Amino acid sequence: MKPSVKRIATSALAALAAVGMLASCGGGSADDSNSLTIFNSKSELQEEFETMAEQYEEETGVHVEVYLSNDTVAAHLSTRYASHDPYVLSMVDAKDVYSLGAEHAVDLSDEDWVGDTDYAISVDGKVMGFPFAVEARGLMYNADAIEAATGEEFNPEDYQTLDAFEDLIDDIKAGGVESPTGVLKEDWSLGAHYLAQVYEEQDDPTAFIEGLHDGSVTLADDEKFNSLMDTFDVLKANNYAKDSAVSAEKDVSYQKLAEGDICFLFGGNWDWGSINQYDYTEHIGIMPVPQNTDDGTNTKLVGGGSKYFFIDSSSDVTDEQRQMAKDFLNWLANDPDGQSFVVNDCSLVSPFTSNTLEPTNPLGVSVKQYADSGNLIENYNYLPDDHYPTLGAEFQKYLADQEDRDQFAEAVQSYWENADMSGIQ
Repeated sequence: MKPSVKRIATSALAALAAVGMLASCGGGSADDSNSLTIFNSKSELQEEFETMAEQYEEETGVHVEVYLSNDTVAAHLSTRYASHDPYVLSMVDAKDVYSLGAEHAVDLSDEDWVGDTDYAISVDGKVMGFPFAVEARGLMYNADAIEAATGEEFNPEDYQTLDAFEDLIDDIKAGGVESPTGVLKEDWSLGAHYLAQVYEEQDDPTAFIEGLHDGSVTLADDEKFNSLMDTFDVLKANNYAKDSAVSAEKDVSYQKLAEGDICFLFGGNWDWGSINQYDYTEHIGIMPVPQNTDDGTNTKLVGGGSKYFFIDSSSDVTDEQRQMAKDFLNWLANDPDGQSFVVNDCSLVSPFTSNTLEPTNPLGVSVKQYADSGNLIENYNYLPDDHYPTLGAEFQKYLADQEDRDQFAEAVQSYWENADMSGIQ
């Protein structure tokens, strides 16, 4: 992991002790009023942001400082607000824009880039969230490994149902791959990504969650829950680490997928930054989670805008700094160098139609194809902050065979019955 809070400037990086001081005091500097300060909550891209900050200052003369924190976004930003030292520009999750925007964000409705994307976030009718990228999740696959085992060309569209997918798993095992799948045991993968799809596939996610809260919906009887858990059971049963599933290291799983030791791993295009560290094979992609459903959800990835910038509106930030931030966002959206930073340096999919650069990694290629064809199920952006750690831990018990499906469903149901619903929309 990166240091707790890290300040990046075009001058030499602070020594480790100084970084520790920044972590304890919230980071600030005497010349912040003359700088564009950026909070980056996408830790895997910190090095890319460091390099970009230096180059951006060289090109524009604007002094840029980029900070990173391992605290939750809400907790970290609250500390900065309390000390009257907010970031000029903050990269946060969608739910943070909804919760913080009315009080802390600038109205960006008049910016040129607003008409160039379908992913901007509005609060009270005002555009406040600038989308940084498009990300989506599903079942990552290594086509080379699949084809080597089956001797046949792999077409993901042939395996949209769980029945077809199970047949494929059997063929792969018959071809010599004893355990064709991996399962990331991290609470964020299980709780924030896989379990969340149960809500996202509903016709009305908010109504469904409200039904869980008031008891009018019984999760154990829900079609989507059982469909997705049926698929998870297949992934779990064929997991290379099934004998020690909650001890499996994610980097080992990434390496196995990259090099073709396993064929499938649930995740998203953000995982490419880990997969590409290994000797990966040529044909890797991402497909919808196979399910025996007939409503089309098994033909779509789940995703949309991922990470959003907002500009601080308080008197602790100057109008000059806010203009710096607006210029920077326009640079990301419209300038060839900014567009290249998103697509080529960060290996992401741009949310702006004017950015015609093709993704530089195979997971991004898959995601862009689904996004361009309208085959994304929208992210649900209002889950409480404690949802994924609490229910991710419960999901880990299920993964480790410490709970059966009914017990897991009961734990999820109990969580929602007692959940703070104030942020649900």
